[in-house]
Amino acid sequence: MEKATISELKNGLSGYLKKVRAGQTVLILDRDQPVARIERIEASSQADDPLARLERAGLVKRGKPAVSVKALRQEAPRSRQSVVRALLDERSESR
Repeated sequence: MEKATISELKNGLSGYLKKVRAGQTVLILDRDQPVARIERIEASSQADDPLARLERAGLVKRGKPAVSVKALRQEAPRSRQSVVRALLDERSESR
């Protein structure tokens, strides 16, 4: 584990972040007292993804994959009866 003071971290932040990306942990010291630790976050961890948090809470559900262009180019199926007739039949069944 690498150690760095706050001033060293401020002056060489990019270098320390490269080390963290490589898997190394950096301990931050303030007057020789440890105050923080910087460590790598795994790519599979999506703790900060707001959509993932809402999905885990059961508040949203992700959609299905996009429809293919081939399916969109197909002709729409024809109805056996008029839309108005189908609506009227549905309304009469619900009474």
